Amino acid sequence: MQKKYLTIYEKLAKEIEAKVWAAGYKLPSENELSTTYDTSRETIRKALNLLSQNGYIQKIRGKGSIVIDVDKFSFPVSGIVSFKELSQNLGLDSKTIVDSLGFIERDDSVHNALGTKPADAVWGVTRVREISGEKIILDKDYFIEEHVPLLSEETCADSIYNYIENKLELPIAFAQKEIVVEEPTAEDRRLLDLSGFSNIVVIRSHVYLEDTTLFQYTESRHRPDKFRFVDFARRVKNP
Repeated sequence: MQKKYLTIYEKLAKEIEAKVWAAGYKLPSENELSTTYDTSRETIRKALNLLSQNGYIQKIRGKGSIVIDVDKFSFPVSGIVSFKELSQNLGLDSKTIVDSLGFIERDDSVHNALGTKPADAVWGVTRVREISGEKIILDKDYFIEEHVPLLSEETCADSIYNYIENKLELPIAFAQKEIVVEEPTAEDRRLLDLSGFSNIVVIRSHVYLEDTTLFQYTESRHRPDKFRFVDFARRVKNP
């Protein structure tokens, strides 16, 4: 016989998939669910933990279990896609807010990541990405000025990659990426809607031109409930 918490998990999961519990809706409390299913709070807690692990709910301290939109935005890990392209491809109601733009002072972490010389100028651009009225991505981009000159706020609010490829006619070729989960910084909490969230997904990228020149380092910081990061992998059999 199947354990009761699995039965409860499957029933709630099917209801969420069928939109009985809409995205953003708060599920009944553990006490209420234990009464509904005539079981212990521990059994309910196991079912809720499984829902959380499988991306159906976000357990927020002080608020309870909030239903996540099961149709999360698919973010391609292996490709290089601008936010504007992603928004257009997914038909998102989105907005970009430029928080800061200018040459940065010498920052060892950034300059080391870019491999720049002390005299090299580096642009720093901080942009907040808003989707359906929620601020859920913080992009911190750094460009070597020698390769990407004359950045404007208008360009940053639209698409820097469009400017690089179509105005500067520089071919963007590939990127090396690292994905980590971290605690939100004070800046993350100031600029993003992170109430109740204790983690943030960070993608750090080194981006290169076709001639293998490194021209960009970026940190893209995502609220964890809105994205799934996808890739395509093909097995190559050993000879």
